[in-house]
Amino acid sequence: MSVNLKKGQKVNLSKERHGLSKVMVGLGWDEVKQKRGWFAPKPQDIDCDAFAILLGYDGKVLNHTNSLNECTVFFNNLRWWNGSIQHMGDNLTGAGEGDDEQIFVDLNNVPSEVGSIVFAVNIYEAFTRNQHFGMIENAFIRVVDHERQVELCRFNLSENYNNQTALIAGGLIRGEDGWEFVTDGTAARVKDLTQVVAAFA
Repeated sequence: MSVNLKKGQKVNLSKERHGLSKVMVGLGWDEVKQKRGWFAPKPQDIDCDAFAILLGYDGKVLNHTNSLNECTVFFNNLRWWNGSIQHMGDNLTGAGEGDDEQIFVDLNNVPSEVGSIVFAVNIYEAFTRNQHFGMIENAFIRVVDHERQVELCRFNLSENYNNQTALIAGGLIRGEDGWEFVTDGTAARVKDLTQVVAAFA
């Protein structure tokens, strides 16, 4: 049975699901229906991009070469070097039911230097297109037991994120008792993915 979490709550996935080894982290959202006049142009689709940031036990990014590809899995770097973390593809509009983007994590094969994996979403070219998360609704993050296809927990991001362009939804944290999932919900107004990652540097 899935656990509905609130902001700042956590659940020990390893204890809840004995033998858990592979998870799918799904993120979803809907675009708020925008009113427009008879002659107004159709508004641009809002392209939200989910990504994972890899941190060490000190809370800093794993980035020894100043390359996003070394510490981040996203639409331009779908697979981390050893395959333990994989982005399943970019959704350009957020249309449709269920997850809009998914990130697969093979927990047993995540290198020991990784202390946590943070999952976030930003709006592609938000400043250029004058878009923000106030134009998004029904956002959520959920963790699924990949092998059994069972949802373990879910966090609905229901706060007012007006004028914010990036959002940290939650993260997987490695501890002495296995992997925990912790919700977050922190938002910021940043220009692009590089600025989001820089906040953890």
